Amino acid sequence: MLRNREVQIFLTILFLVSIIGFSMTFFISILAAWIMLGVAILLISCTLIFTQWRYREIEKLSGYLQKISSGDFQLDVRDNYEGELSILKSQIYKVTKMLSEQGTLLQEDKAKLTNAISDISHQLKTPLTSMMVMADLLRDKNLDDQKRSEFTRNLQVQLERMEWLVSSLLKLSKIDAGTIMFKKEKVMVRELVQNAVEPLLVPMDIKMQSLNIQGDDKATFFGDYNWTTEALINIIKNCVEHTAEEGEISIHFSENALFTEITIADSGKGISKEDLPYIFKRFYKGKNASDDSVGIGLAMAHSIITSQKGDIEVQSQPGIGTKFHIKFYKQVI
Repeated sequence: MLRNREVQIFLTILFLVSIIGFSMTFFISILAAWIMLGVAILLISCTLIFTQWRYREIEKLSGYLQKISSGDFQLDVRDNYEGELSILKSQIYKVTKMLSEQGTLLQEDKAKLTNAISDISHQLKTPLTSMMVMADLLRDKNLDDQKRSEFTRNLQVQLERMEWLVSSLLKLSKIDAGTIMFKKEKVMVRELVQNAVEPLLVPMDIKMQSLNIQGDDKATFFGDYNWTTEALINIIKNCVEHTAEEGEISIHFSENALFTEITIADSGKGISKEDLPYIFKRFYKGKNASDDSVGIGLAMAHSIITSQKGDIEVQSQPGIGTKFHIKFYKQVI
C-alpha cells in the first residue's frame, strides 16, 4: 500500500497540512497545538486503516477476476453493501454471469456441431457405401443392359436421397443457429393447407388414400408462409407414409381468441407409447418407421413451428391412427 505513489503523495500532503496547522496553532496556544497535532495523527491513522481496508477489498475483487480468467464463474454478492466497491462488485458479477452464459452457449453450440457432423456422417455413410458398390458393378463390361439400367436407377435414387438429406440438414442447422429470420405476415390457413397438400397428392392417389379438409375459411395467423408450408408438408408426408392403402387423412383448422389451430390426423399404424416422447427428436426412428425413414422430417417441422412461438403436440394409438395438433398463439398486448 505504502509503495503506491498516489498514497505517498496523499500522506505527504496530510503531514504537511498537519505541520503547518501545528505551527500556526503553537503561537496561539501550546495546548491547542498539541490537541491539534493529536487530532491530525488520529485522522491520518484512520485514513491509513480505511485505505488498507479498501486495498484488501480490491485484492478480493482481483482474486475474483483471476478465478474468472481461469474459468471459475462463481461470485457471491450476498455480502454486498452500499458503496463504490459494492457497485464495482455488482458490475463484475453481471459480467461474470454474462460470460458464464456465453460459455455455456458456446459449449452447447460445440456439442450441437459435433452431433450434427456425427449424424451427417452416419446418414451419408449408407447411401455412399451402396453407391460405391453399384459403381463397381457398373464397371463390369459383361453386365447386361437390364442390370445396368437397374443399378443406374438405384444410383439416382440414392443421389436424390442424399440431396434431400443434405438440404434438410442445412435447413435445420440454419434454424438451430438462429440465422433464419421468420417473417410475420398474415397467413390464410386454407391456402396454406392446400399449398402443403399439393406435392403429396400423387403419392396419396397411388395409395388410394382419401383426403378430407375442413375448416374456417377466414382462419388466419401471423407467421412465415413458406417455412410453415415446409413444416406441414413434412407432417402430412409422415401421415401418408404411415397410412395403408385406402386409408384416410383429415385436416381441420379453426381460429379462436387465443390461437389458430391446425389438426392433421391419419388412420395409419399409429405410434407406440414408448416412441411418442421422442418422435420430434432428430434422427429418431420408432418401431413402426420404414426402412427408408431418416427421422428428420418431424424434427424439422417441430423446429419451424416452435421457432415461430407455436406449439405442436401429438396423440396416437397403435392400429387406430395419429393426430398432430398445431397451435399458433396470438400476441397478447
